[in-house]
Amino acid sequence: MDRQLEKRLSDRAVAIGREGEVAAFGELLKLLGSSSANARRLAASALGKLAWMGVDQSTAVAALAPMARCDPHPQTRQYAIKALKAYGTAAQDCLHDLRDMAQNPAEKDYIQRDAASAVKFIEEALQIAASASEQHCQRCSTRVSSDEYARSHQAFQRVFCDRCFDEVFLERRNFETQVEINKTIEARDGTVVQSEGERRLADWLTTYGIAYRYDAKFRMIAEFQIRPDFYLPEMDVYIEYWGMDTPQYKMSMYKKQILYQQEGKRLISVYPKDLPALDGLLLTKLSLLGYHPRIDARSKVSGGGECNKSERWRN
Repeated sequence: MDRQLEKRLSDRAVAIGREGEVAAFGELLKLLGSSSANARRLAASALGKLAWMGVDQSTAVAALAPMARCDPHPQTRQYAIKALKAYGTAAQDCLHDLRDMAQNPAEKDYIQRDAASAVKFIEEALQIAASASEQHCQRCSTRVSSDEYARSHQAFQRVFCDRCFDEVFLERRNFETQVEINKTIEARDGTVVQSEGERRLADWLTTYGIAYRYDAKFRMIAEFQIRPDFYLPEMDVYIEYWGMDTPQYKMSMYKKQILYQQEGKRLISVYPKDLPALDGLLLTKLSLLGYHPRIDARSKVSGGGECNKSERWRN
């Protein structure tokens, strides 16, 4: 597929999910059939975000289920699994397949993990619906319905009534808007980042031909959601640039590092003092994780030259 077309389709899927465009539900279903794995992945993610907004849940589940089972791109399957989870009780017919994926040692670790998480959530939603067990909003203590529970738990992994959900949703959106405003520095590949240190990291990854996601949301454990600076999907490695030195920032940094450790994530930490020797630092740390640079790539990076992606890394 033409790269510009792929980018346009991918950007459209992201926009639908971000803005909650329920009217574009049919458009997302068509995007699930795209020849672009990235467009399919982002369309599945957007369908998950629309789950509690009044879309046809049975149609969405019917479209996501085969993708979760057999899409040729593992990360697209992962996002379809996460989207199925968002549909709660409507996805109950997928439980058998999800259990198989969670227990299948041939699956990627992240697919097993997310399939198990989806099974747990759907089973809990079914139990709540069946027993009408009483749940209360964590902010105002109002009793919540099963729909309110499913909606808030999917979005925040916390329990909120609809009124408090809307307030939290607005607070989160305002925060994310501020984050976007702070992105003012453009890296060589066009990614807009928040600091000179992040730009150096983005350019280093681009030079070595290493695919990355910048500032992508990632839910770590029950009530915490973090935004890694860089995620390397081909290596399942996270890179964080700790660029500030205030007490509040350091507290947040330590908590974030603990979350990575608790979840067994492979994290590379980079500090401002590391920037002068960034090349050697990243080559060494990635090599320790099993990714070894080609000898000729090292000289080409230091000289500012380019080489083919196949020449840069082997594992």
